[in-house]
Amino acid sequence: MGPLDQLIHLTNFLAPALAVALVLAIVGPWFMSKSPSALGIITQAAINFIVGSLALALGLWFFGRDGKMASYAALLVVAASAQWAGGRGWR
Repeated sequence: MGPLDQLIHLTNFLAPALAVALVLAIVGPWFMSKSPSALGIITQAAINFIVGSLALALGLWFFGRDGKMASYAALLVVAASAQWAGGRGWR
């Protein structure tokens, strides 16, 4: 497998984490309390992407293959938890 193929596989592996991170960062403040968020949208999206990527990587390591629904469920749980924690005023 060449470098371009590896880059395409990596991009496709991380695409769900990026999509979830962006949606949570944009839509999350609508569902949070009226207090202002402690972090900006870009920072929230970056944190959500990092923890989501780690969840997918752990799912790949644990199950030995990509695309398991449990990995995607873990992605949603950890990204939503990070969004919730970031919106609570943690600095």
